[in-house]
Amino acid sequence: MRNVTLACALVLPGVAAAEPVQVVALGDSLTAGYGLAEGEGFVPQLQEWLKANGSDAVVANAGVSGDTTAGGLSRLDWALAPGADALIVTLGGNDMLRGIDPKATRANLDAILAKAQEKGLPVLLVGMQAPGNYGPEYKAAFDAAYPELAASHRVLFAESFLGPLIAQAPDAAALAPWLQADGIHPNADGVKIIVAGLGPKVLELVGQVK
Repeated sequence: MRNVTLACALVLPGVAAAEPVQVVALGDSLTAGYGLAEGEGFVPQLQEWLKANGSDAVVANAGVSGDTTAGGLSRLDWALAPGADALIVTLGGNDMLRGIDPKATRANLDAILAKAQEKGLPVLLVGMQAPGNYGPEYKAAFDAAYPELAASHRVLFAESFLGPLIAQAPDAAALAPWLQADGIHPNADGVKIIVAGLGPKVLELVGQVK
């Protein structure tokens, strides 16, 4: 009788094991793992963190170095291939570095969130903060876009991708042990800190998948 029960479990779709949640990480070089060896980037480290914390969710790397919010929007349909269950959005850093109008950044992010929600996907939007060299008005407009969009679309929000790393040091110079030689991208140890900070939000995202 036990063998019959096992056989039924293997063939009946109603009792088949659920497929792991598929999470797409849409981003730029910070997501792609720029300058890091295989297994050291954000996505593989996040995958390991999720596994260690009891989740079998699978994270797909849709990070493209140098990408902007416009680029992310243009390839969103491709990134959200059939089977995608949830989306992490980590874009805007290159918009800021190029001085792109914050209104354009906001519009692109708005469209990304809207498209994901049209597909019924829960989203985690990860914020970015502009430096002060473009002036206070630019910084205020850029920084505010993320929490305001997260609130209007009612999606999960993490204040800053680099926030967990910045919290480790009192000033920029003290961040050197966790950054690559370019002083911009985190090294493997830096990514580990970032993942530990963002991981709980990703678990929350996975939990929203129906």
